[in-house]
Amino acid sequence: MSTVLIVDDSRTERELLGKVVSAAGHTPVFAVSGEEGLTKAKAVKPALVLMDVVMPGMDGFNACRRLKKEAETAAIPVVIITSKGTESDLFWGRKQGADDYVVKPFAPDRIKQILKKFLP
Repeated sequence: MSTVLIVDDSRTERELLGKVVSAAGHTPVFAVSGEEGLTKAKAVKPALVLMDVVMPGMDGFNACRRLKKEAETAAIPVVIITSKGTESDLFWGRKQGADDYVVKPFAPDRIKQILKKFLP
């Protein structure tokens, strides 16, 4: 069906998200940093990006902002999935261009809802 780019420095989180994405019939592609996420988004052109915030190097907020500013990736929905759950974090994520925001720990059903919302 669709390709979903999962950007998270935690192997456990990548595997969990990958299983949910696969079980929903989509193809997960992985990146371990904001920089790698940007590169893969341009190369793969995923239908959706699931982006962690707290990562070494470029964080997910900066990566989201850059994806949304570049013409070739601006239309790709980005969902922030992070442990940063304060009101100011949610506000900042939306300001960077995030299309939705999920706070960890999350239920797999919440990710399924996200997939249904953004993917055909």
